[in-house]
Amino acid sequence: MADTSFLAWPFFDDGHRAFARDLESWARDALPPLLAHDEGDLDSVYACVGSLVPALGRAGWLRACVPQAYGGLREGVDVRTLSLARETLARAGGLADFALAMQGLGSAPVSLFGNAAQKQALLPGVCTGELIAAFALSEPDAGSDVAAMSATARREGDGWVLDGTKTWISNGGLADRYVIFARSGEAPGAKGISAFLVDAGTPGLDASERIPVIAPHPLGTLRLANCRVGADRLIGAPGQGFAIAMGTLDLFRTSVGAAALGLARRALDEATTRALGRRMFGHALADFQLTQARMGEMATAIDASALLVYRSAWTRDVAGTRVTREASMAKLYATEAAQQVIDAAVQLHGGLGVVSGVTVERLYREVRALRIYEGASEVLQLIVGGKHLEAARAAGA
Repeated sequence: MADTSFLAWPFFDDGHRAFARDLESWARDALPPLLAHDEGDLDSVYACVGSLVPALGRAGWLRACVPQAYGGLREGVDVRTLSLARETLARAGGLADFALAMQGLGSAPVSLFGNAAQKQALLPGVCTGELIAAFALSEPDAGSDVAAMSATARREGDGWVLDGTKTWISNGGLADRYVIFARSGEAPGAKGISAFLVDAGTPGLDASERIPVIAPHPLGTLRLANCRVGADRLIGAPGQGFAIAMGTLDLFRTSVGAAALGLARRALDEATTRALGRRMFGHALADFQLTQARMGEMATAIDASALLVYRSAWTRDVAGTRVTREASMAKLYATEAAQQVIDAAVQLHGGLGVVSGVTVERLYREVRALRIYEGASEVLQLIVGGKHLEAARAAGA
């Protein structure tokens, strides 16, 4: 039932449209058995993602995550393709979106800033699903304030030694390779952070601690104790870590908005089916003006989200400019709107909407984290406001 009329918008070319149609068909036929898992059992959740990643790789969908030279679809990581993939998979199931998204997020620092050897060591395996990737930036006391991180990287001999704790790490305990950010001390604050590519089996890296959350997915804490890596594992230059992290988030924040859009579209579909089929006082629920008004709000919020998401993706892909402002707007609006759309869908379901296992109940839990990770809504408001004022000052306003 999902609306696909947006594919006719000028943001897309025929390749995007074919990709979206083919993925929609695959998701409908192939995903249901792959998504079977017990949410109450983290081993089952980890196993589900562990099987989803290679399945996505075999089907060719992880090609959206890497550049063409390493098996990808386009010359660089195309944000429109990535966003279409996330929207489609999120509509089918949150873990499917998670499996693809983390392959992209965990490899993007190498795609954008890595050297040829690092790219060859990681990206083909990410593309086929043979390697699972992870992005390790947050710490117990450094989430939105990245510059406050305390994990350290010190030079020793011909390599580096990492110490500290990273947490809220998606694919923690499941990934084969981690991009880990640590303070290397070239300068104070954000300018003294570096990024490293670290294998899961490296001595001194403990990824065994799992974090249970309301919409279960592989999430954990990494503990680094005298973790030694070679000089060849430094991504980019020493002290470039903050720029690497922000460049990666510029790329992926738009796609988080796309995932929220997929969840919201599914919620509207479920609410529409419910409103047309539920009888009350001799009428369908859809016949009542309050229902029609609510669904009008939901549909409008979804279209507005889609316009912001794909405007941002087009700007990054075609104009080739930084999209800190556009990506922040897209993620901020789309995730907040999705929360409201899904809440309305739950309300339209009545008591059934809060029964465990009902689709809108699952969506209600899945959407909540999107307003926090890769830029909490409050932080994004500050970024958008700051960019607006910066532009105003530059124009002499």
